[in-house]
Amino acid sequence: MAVHQRAGQVAQQTDLVSIPKLMSHYYRLAPDVTDATQKVTFGTSGHRGCAFNKSFNEKHILAIVQAVVDYRQGANINGPMIVGFDTHALSQAAYITALEVLTGNGVTVLVAKDDEFTPTPVVSHGIIRTNRDKSVALTDGLIITPSHNPPQDGGIKYNPPHGGPAEGEITAWVEARANEYLAKQLEGVKRLTYGVAINTSLIEPVDFISAYVDSLEDVIDMKAISQAGIRIGVDPLGGSGIHYWQHIAKRYELNIELVNNKVDPTFSFMTLDKDGKIRMDCSSPYAMAGLLAHQDKFDISIGNDPDYDRHGIICPQTGLMNPNHYLAVAIEYLLTHRPQWSSNAIIGKTLVSSAMIDKVCLEQSRSMSEVPVGFKWFVDGLADGSFAFGGEESAGAAFLQHDGRTWCTDKDGFILALLAAEIVAVTGKTPAQLYQAMTERHGESFYRRIDSPVKPKRKTKFNQLVAEGVSQSQLGSSSLAGDAITQVLTHAPGNKAAIGGIKVCSDNAWFAARPSGTEALFKLYGESFVSDEHLEQVLTEAQTMIDVLLS
Repeated sequence: MAVHQRAGQVAQQTDLVSIPKLMSHYYRLAPDVTDATQKVTFGTSGHRGCAFNKSFNEKHILAIVQAVVDYRQGANINGPMIVGFDTHALSQAAYITALEVLTGNGVTVLVAKDDEFTPTPVVSHGIIRTNRDKSVALTDGLIITPSHNPPQDGGIKYNPPHGGPAEGEITAWVEARANEYLAKQLEGVKRLTYGVAINTSLIEPVDFISAYVDSLEDVIDMKAISQAGIRIGVDPLGGSGIHYWQHIAKRYELNIELVNNKVDPTFSFMTLDKDGKIRMDCSSPYAMAGLLAHQDKFDISIGNDPDYDRHGIICPQTGLMNPNHYLAVAIEYLLTHRPQWSSNAIIGKTLVSSAMIDKVCLEQSRSMSEVPVGFKWFVDGLADGSFAFGGEESAGAAFLQHDGRTWCTDKDGFILALLAAEIVAVTGKTPAQLYQAMTERHGESFYRRIDSPVKPKRKTKFNQLVAEGVSQSQLGSSSLAGDAITQVLTHAPGNKAAIGGIKVCSDNAWFAARPSGTEALFKLYGESFVSDEHLEQVLTEAQTMIDVLLS
């Protein structure tokens, strides 16, 4: 994909979405359930859509939340539900709709006091904290966010009592039930009007900020950061954690400066992403251009997406780190600086994450588990402590507390960002410097992901083929960029779960191909430990193999 001519430049008026129009469409447009693009569809991160396209409208939320209520009743989940939302325009509206349905069904709802935004990791941490040592009246959560998606998008995801993303069986059930409600014109959906709901005893305001911030010392060496006087630059990208930083700075006496303190549903302060769209992607140098301009002012600079489940790490002189590079450094650091962790605890990675992580785990004599894309695959391990760390190439991860107990079971952008500051404080080196030392031991990784639009028919055919299993002969080649193909995977080695795509490996490289679970995109990943030119050959041959497979 070519880089847009204004990528990295501040958005102009013509780039901004009309919030009044968007909100009008949320309330006034109704989905057509015979159109697959307008139905409830749960991908790897819940249901996402846009009110303009009739894929995220009030009726969707009414149906989804009632379906979640039905699920939790059937699963005997009868404790309170935490509901959080981010700074997207549709999130506030969907939040109110959700409260109407939950209170209409007699569900007690825990919400942030003063209608404060509530990040994904705070909801997960709150569920874990509330349910610890309990077996009845368990708490679960709803998080209303489309993550880093553009300002016009909306999203909603369900976290059961384990605190992490819901398993596929649960989301499939909720999806089917919600679409039944849509098909029946919402017959059976219970709701109270918001004015009535807020005057019931069912909505309980909670100080989530203090509860989360006060616990951070359980998972991060906050004292080391404070004593070293690390200068931390933060760009919240207008996201839900923006008001947490002042509390973190005060509570732990940290030198934190927000370079951008704006909250604006149009995200007009953002610099455009690679494709010229406004997208709050903290792993993109184009979206992070505002913070990159300050990189040499701080010892470490950090950014997060709107729901704070992702992180972006900027080091002075070297700029924004590749998410894979930082994951490898974070894992190596944690394995050597968390003495209370069990030596048997596993490091989890998605199969499209860098093989540098494999090399780190081998060097540290630690077990590694490679699973499909989706943080839900790490939930059980993080919940029972058998996984010390779970991370995705898309800049999302979480890990255990100092004492080896569960911190949260969803991605936490706060702790990965603060870990970068801890690394600088304890080692005296930036994560980028540590990664450079890593490449001197293990070789340099050349990694790339290419996203391209995909038509529904092509996506369906691909999914059918990989579900049946793919052999080397179906790819039309026995080699990859000059090396013999050693593996063709349609199931992850770590848990034998279907990966929703294919991964092809040689001794020096690999590629993986899969349709996005949340967008109309086909994603091609590749990595080489030879050269950038070799990687280019890997990706070119990968595309040829996919074309042969689909021919």
